[in-house]
Amino acid sequence: MAQAAILTISDLASQGKREDLSGLTIKRLLVEVGYDVVATAVVADEKLSISEILRGWADNHEVDLILTTGGTGLGARDVTPEATNNVLDWQVPGIAEAMRWATFQHTDRSILSRAVSGVRGHCLIVNLPGSPNGVEQCLQVILPSISHAIAVLSGNQGH
Repeated sequence: MAQAAILTISDLASQGKREDLSGLTIKRLLVEVGYDVVATAVVADEKLSISEILRGWADNHEVDLILTTGGTGLGARDVTPEATNNVLDWQVPGIAEAMRWATFQHTDRSILSRAVSGVRGHCLIVNLPGSPNGVEQCLQVILPSISHAIAVLSGNQGH
């Protein structure tokens, strides 16, 4: 069973002023398809804090997948893509491209997403939108491919 971590990036949720509905949606969807969610956290939109958590989770070799939610838009405090790029060994652009293309069928705002995805060590990291609806739409698109990516990264399956 693959192990996953979920990082919610939100100033309001980190201050307890808003419930983390997107993180809960991710957890529900991951558990439904057989992932073991072993870590969750909520952090403010601060580049250094985001990078530190991503680096720590990926480097401890306890998670195969890290999904972030929030901070991928055009706002001044939306720094998730930059924080993620700071820790990646390499990008896997097709994941974010597929999410933007597929969700464009639902909302033309999807093209404004700056989400990135990539690998650190043997861990896949994917930025998701900050809304529960957006999270659900994106995960429907990428989850079928994610299990193969994790298998390849862990050395359990050939390319």
